[in-house]
Amino acid sequence: MPKTSRPKLPPADIGERARMIRRRRGMSLAVTAGLAGISKSYLSMLESGERRFERRSLINNLAAALGCSVVDLTGEPYGPADRRGAEALQAVPEIQLALHDCTLDDVPDLPARPATMLADAVHDRMTAYLDQCRYDLAGRGLGALLTELQIIVATRGGEERQTALALLVEACLVAFGVTKNLGHPDLALEAARRGYEAARLSDDPALLGWASQRRAQALQRVGADRRAAAVLEKAIDALEPIADPSSEHTDAAEAYGLLHLTAAMNAARLDDADQADSHLDEATRLAARSGERNGMGQHFGPANVAVWKISVGVELGRGAAVEQNAVDVDFGILGSADRLGMLHVDLARALAQEGGIRDWEAVQHLDRADRLAPLRIRQDPVAREVLVELENRARIRTWELGSLRNRFGLN
Repeated sequence: MPKTSRPKLPPADIGERARMIRRRRGMSLAVTAGLAGISKSYLSMLESGERRFERRSLINNLAAALGCSVVDLTGEPYGPADRRGAEALQAVPEIQLALHDCTLDDVPDLPARPATMLADAVHDRMTAYLDQCRYDLAGRGLGALLTELQIIVATRGGEERQTALALLVEACLVAFGVTKNLGHPDLALEAARRGYEAARLSDDPALLGWASQRRAQALQRVGADRRAAAVLEKAIDALEPIADPSSEHTDAAEAYGLLHLTAAMNAARLDDADQADSHLDEATRLAARSGERNGMGQHFGPANVAVWKISVGVELGRGAAVEQNAVDVDFGILGSADRLGMLHVDLARALAQEGGIRDWEAVQHLDRADRLAPLRIRQDPVAREVLVELENRARIRTWELGSLRNRFGLN
């Protein structure tokens, strides 16, 4: 295939924004780097585009040092790269209205269907589409559904209210996923908070565990890792006595395992490798007993634990060593574009951490991730950073890198 030499790309958007905000704040490189926990020379390279933001914690730490939000640095949300992306973004204002125009005790005077009539829309359509990263389909009608469920919770009682509370938690998990992955972390935090409020009213420990996990992830996404750790610790302690994977209903055990995986990631973001590994070990033991499960569409089991081990290892900077977690694992059993897409993104990140010697393999993983889950991958700021780093390091221009750049809308 024809290859031509190409010039280096301009400095990264994140680095440029960091430099602009630092200068507007009147902060020196040395002071900013110290607050972010990195060296002055490393920050200089980040600002100039010589180094990339391949770890999410690095973005969060720099945002905290500069006194700005994460999206101030990432520039999210990004414009849609195709028709599906544009259709997916149409759901965002509808979700926003449903969450801001309603509370669980103050709702508009509108009709609402019986809760049982809404179950299929939540379980069989929205949660399933979210798992396949089809945010254009998962988000279609989601705002109206959220409003109806909140109306039922606020105005009806008994079994119907309990059904609506459980459905509202699940619908909020979908709203969280759609908005977070389309670059609206503040709205995702609101969706996760509403789901948590509904779970508390339900008096269902497993439901509260699922909602707590999403709330922690939403807090992580805006850089509130300390608060996320507190939410995770409380939820893990509450579920531990009832987390039995051998029981007839395993929701509590699945939520408990997912909380440990999320706690492992939170520890990695705080650069606590020992704590991260401890949480991963607990999730591994539990998954070995539970087998493959899929409560709330979350795929807790040995395969997804392996996906999380790779992601946590990359966040800890372990590079290609994380590949050992993929040995003899049948990831296809997950059947999830979301999980498989992020698996390949994280493998691309891991190989890119090797400094260039395995960049071609990283490109292949990034390409596969984009073909599996384009709506998610193209909106991920770290995936975009990895792509630009791979292209900056490439000695020759390849069709594969050019195609990825076009698909990501980075021209």
